[in-house]
Amino acid sequence: MATDHLIETNEDGVAILTLNRPDVLNALSRPMLEALLTTLRRIATDDAVGCVVVTGAGRGFCSGGDVRAMAERTETVAGTLESKAADLRERMEVSRLLHELPKPTIAMINGPAAGAGLSIALACDMRFMAAGARISTAFANVGYAGDFGGSFFLTKLAGTAAARELYLLAERVDAQEALRLGVVNRVYADDKLREETMKVARNLANGPRVAYRYMKRNLNAAESASLKEVFDLEAWGHTRSGETEDHKEASKAFVEKRQPVFKGR
Repeated sequence: MATDHLIETNEDGVAILTLNRPDVLNALSRPMLEALLTTLRRIATDDAVGCVVVTGAGRGFCSGGDVRAMAERTETVAGTLESKAADLRERMEVSRLLHELPKPTIAMINGPAAGAGLSIALACDMRFMAAGARISTAFANVGYAGDFGGSFFLTKLAGTAAARELYLLAERVDAQEALRLGVVNRVYADDKLREETMKVARNLANGPRVAYRYMKRNLNAAESASLKEVFDLEAWGHTRSGETEDHKEASKAFVEKRQPVFKGR
């Protein structure tokens, strides 16, 4: 769906997806979410993309649902309770796609991330946060239970005690506290966030893409699978990646004491 609520650019194999409603701190809209779904599904098989960075336009990452639309009761479709839940469930696929995409995903948290906006950031493989940014689950503040997988991802990242505190109290958390809790991976000065994030993203985009695909599959399975199941996946993925040109190039580069040049195959 064509919309100006999402801007997609590509820099050196990195797809930068910018949530673009800066006047409302990039609050989620139906056009934005539909564009994200379409874009992420395409990127999954796009050889021109090796890494995905999600960020927000202006001074915010994403404030979550559009509270004005909530107040006006225009944020959900008409219909039965079941049809409304099914509609939300479909839009929530954005988080699953970010989590399961066979390519590394990074949330570049340049400003406030709240509610479903935080959930989307948590769904990414890594989160890099500006020192001046703040995060909050925020759902309790508007009488919602929470969506887009935030309860799942936050529990995995910070543990059940911290996740329950963050959800029930809905307090704002600064970057250093988010780092301490394990919610974000790295904190950078506000004016260095993009530069440092893109440095990592470019490195990933030019890395061993087949290995990354199976690495993500193993790590995702490790969240709920048995040890035997993970062993089976590791054995297959390790053997498959060992057959790639990238593995052969990396082995040769190691012997020759130089940096490998990966081709993603």
